[in-house]
Amino acid sequence: MDEILRLFPEKMKQAVQTKIADKWPLLQEIRVRLYQPIELIFDKNKIEWIHFTKPAKNDFIFVLNQLSSFSLYRMEDELREGYITIEGGHRIGLAGKVNTLGGSVKAIQHITFLNIRIAKEKKGIALPILPYIYHADYLSTLFIGPPQTGKTTFIRDVTRLIATGWKNISAKKVGVIDERSEIGASINGVPQHNLGFRTDVMDACPKAEGMMMMIRSMSPDILVVDEIGSSQDVQALMEAVNAGVTVICTIHGQSMEELKKRPSLQPIFDQNIFQRFIVLKKHVNPGHIQQIYNQREVNILQKSRCLQGEMDWSTSFHRYNNMDRL
Repeated sequence: MDEILRLFPEKMKQAVQTKIADKWPLLQEIRVRLYQPIELIFDKNKIEWIHFTKPAKNDFIFVLNQLSSFSLYRMEDELREGYITIEGGHRIGLAGKVNTLGGSVKAIQHITFLNIRIAKEKKGIALPILPYIYHADYLSTLFIGPPQTGKTTFIRDVTRLIATGWKNISAKKVGVIDERSEIGASINGVPQHNLGFRTDVMDACPKAEGMMMMIRSMSPDILVVDEIGSSQDVQALMEAVNAGVTVICTIHGQSMEELKKRPSLQPIFDQNIFQRFIVLKKHVNPGHIQQIYNQREVNILQKSRCLQGEMDWSTSFHRYNNMDRL
């Protein structure tokens, strides 16, 4: 919580701290808008407002100075991308007036909107998934879901479990390409989240380039990459798989059908890069599994016949009926 509160001037800090003090585990986002009440978004889509605190321009200047250590030039790349990742893996989304150069975004100049997304480390959340993505060895897996469905939370815990070992399965060497510093939340190259004993991290490195660097330098058994999407990402994934490396990735999307309509992703399906596709659904709590498809695009997710305890794994790590059956 401290890494979030330090961003705010004293009056805002006290107001936010009072509101979230006993609800920190449930907090998903803090949205700050110029001259508007502060919005707090919690689990189960619960929204609360801080009406008596409406940030002014000086408040935004304070926050930006805290984010940049008083040097916006240090954040040039982040301003171009529209987000900043801070200690703890929390990501600050930025919006406002955009400067362009040659038709491309150069930076966000007048920042008047902030979205502070709270990173959560949920150890054990991926345990029910592992029997689906392990069959004699780990299978290349793609997590699919819209924002705030728990994709990064899942692959963070998958990474930890694979690199530490689980049940009678030995630990594997895992290489994480953490372009946005969200998986490991590294500070000066040191992950703040627990990623397991045998994990190596390439932090703040472009995904496509980082995958090739990791393969050449660290010889991983498994590569973990967050938010793929570009043609360069896809080409790097194909090269990694052809080099004998298993890949575990996330991607923004609503469904398999939607992904297959994107030209840049067509090689993924043409060449059967992934053996498992895990589709996450927008739900009152992040981490709701909708489908798990095999390489033939058959849904293999086994649910309990009872409605009680149906597979919302965001809050329970118990393994339900038939979960080991592939």
